[in-house]
Amino acid sequence: MTTLDWIVVAFYFGLIAWLAWWYGRHQRDDVDYFLAGRNAGWVVIGASIFTSNIGSEHIVGLAGQAGESGLAMAHWELHAWCLIVLAGLFVPFYYKSLVKTIPEFLERRFSPKARTILSLVSLVAYVLTKVSVTVYAGAVVFKALLPDTFGSPENAFWVGAFSSVIVTGIYTVFGGMRAILHTSAPQSVIIILGSLILTVIGLFKLGGWDELVKTCKTNAENFTMWRPLTAKDVFTPDALPWLGVLIASPIIGLWYWCTDQYIVQRALAAKDLATARRGALFGGLLKLSPVPLFMIPGLIGWAL
Repeated sequence: MTTLDWIVVAFYFGLIAWLAWWYGRHQRDDVDYFLAGRNAGWVVIGASIFTSNIGSEHIVGLAGQAGESGLAMAHWELHAWCLIVLAGLFVPFYYKSLVKTIPEFLERRFSPKARTILSLVSLVAYVLTKVSVTVYAGAVVFKALLPDTFGSPENAFWVGAFSSVIVTGIYTVFGGMRAILHTSAPQSVIIILGSLILTVIGLFKLGGWDELVKTCKTNAENFTMWRPLTAKDVFTPDALPWLGVLIASPIIGLWYWCTDQYIVQRALAAKDLATARRGALFGGLLKLSPVPLFMIPGLIGWAL
């Protein structure tokens, strides 16, 4: 990395730290901390929903998956329709109940035991399926970009892992939801713009979109989204048979996008119900971008 690269990285982390300090100063109660004072606009809500879902594991993993086994994983990235369900069906219930968390909603609807069970299950699931994978993927990026900066690639890996956890923890704990929301907008711009630039450069080096399509046609079976329901496909590591996708994808998608605290909390921070619904719909619009911006670069890498 050049000096300019380090300046950009330092500026970015410094900006995140400043935002956490600035918004942390203005918190008066738990509504401010958990829901940003219920005063968020639809743009920051949609951007926060998008960046809450998209992490380093998506940027690294989707490109790698597309290059290795094609576009079958795109089914999971086309869950924008779930956010339409969130906006139209779930958000009105959540918002009008004035709850701060989804476990609190379950406590009011069922019992304190339901709240405790959901909280425990969610925490375990976050650590095992979200946080650990995100930290690992970010550390892999450090290892690839800075193999000798910290003495060895292994050292770079651990520096990346610990620094991402520490920085994220600081601005989340001290800044609360207000800091998270207001850092999501620039982060979403950086993610989308950076991925778009990478895609354009890749297509230019390959020879254009037509050349990518021509190259992929040589292995068309591997690049179809609908895989056959055969024993060979079912028992391979990257298997995504069409029946499993058809049944499992909507169930998991509706659970994640409509009932998961990590996502729904963003909509609950809106200043009114209409804004909450618009924010969820805007998040759904942004959710359409991973296939062309994250998976296509993987196909380009395979074609090159």
